[in-house]
Amino acid sequence: MTRINIEQLKTFLTVVRLGGIRRAANGLNLTQPAVTARIKTLEESLTCSLFDRTSAGMKLTKRGELLVAHAEKFEHLAELVEKDVVDPAGIEGRLRLGVSETIAQCWLPDLVARLHGLYPKLEIEFNVDISINLRAGLMNREIDLAILLGPVSEYSVNNIELPGFDLAWYVSAKADEEQDPAQYLSRPVLTYARNTRPFRELKEMLFERVGPDVSMFPSSSLSACFRLVEADLGVAVLPRALGQDFVSTGRIREFDPGWLPGPLQFTASYLAEPKSHLIETAAQAARDVAYAYQGDKND
Repeated sequence: MTRINIEQLKTFLTVVRLGGIRRAANGLNLTQPAVTARIKTLEESLTCSLFDRTSAGMKLTKRGELLVAHAEKFEHLAELVEKDVVDPAGIEGRLRLGVSETIAQCWLPDLVARLHGLYPKLEIEFNVDISINLRAGLMNREIDLAILLGPVSEYSVNNIELPGFDLAWYVSAKADEEQDPAQYLSRPVLTYARNTRPFRELKEMLFERVGPDVSMFPSSSLSACFRLVEADLGVAVLPRALGQDFVSTGRIREFDPGWLPGPLQFTASYLAEPKSHLIETAAQAARDVAYAYQGDKND
C-alpha cells in the first residue's frame, strides 16, 4: 500500500510554490537535506519521479503536475480539520510574525499575549523591520503574517486594514516657544528609515513647502528619534500615540508649522495560499488588538 503523509505533501507543495529546495527549506524552517529526503521518500512511495532536475532548476514532471491538484485537496482537508475539530489549546507549531517598529512600540505585546492565550502551545517568533523588508519576507514565505505599511498589492496576498496612526510634529521642551513654528523646520528633521514610505512622502512635502536645503536624519529607531528631539538636536514628525508619554512628562511638545503628513496606514497581510485558519485568526486578532489599543488611547 502506498503510504504518504500530510508533511510530505506540504513539503512537496512548498518546493513547487517557492521554486526549489533551498527556498522551501527556509520557508519550512528545515535543512535542505531534510527537504530533499521528504521529496525522495514521497517519490519512492509513489514509485515515480515528481521533478526533472536540471542545471536550470527543478521542473515538475507530468505526474508531478497531477499530484499538485491532489495535494492541494489534502492540504485543504487538513486545514478544515484543524479549524473545525482540533482544540486550539492543543495546536502546536510556529507562527512567524513580521512587524513594523511602530507596531512593536505600541500593541505588539498585546497581540503576543492574545495569541498565547488562544494557542498556549504555539511558538511565536517575531521580527521587527521596515515594511519593504517585511513585504519581501512575506512573499518569500519567510514570514507568515506581516504587519506593515500596506496594503501589499499582490493578488496572492490578503490584507486586513488596521486603524491608522495620526502623526504630529515634535520639538524639544527646551526650544524657544516664542519662535515661529515654521522656523523649527530649519533644524534637522528626524524621521523614519530611508527606504520607507513615510520618509519618501515627508521628503517630497519638505521639498515643496520648505525647500531643498532641509536636513533629514532618517532612523530605524523611533525611540532614538524621540530622545534626539528631547535633547533639542532636531524636530520630528512621528506617531502621536508614541509621543504622548514624552509630552505628558514635559520632555517634548507638539508644534504646528501649518501642514502635516497624512496618517500611517497599516495592514495585517498574509498569503492566501495555502489557506491557514491559524494565520487568519492571528490577523483578525491583530485587528482586534489594534482597535482596542486605539480605543484606550482615545479615552
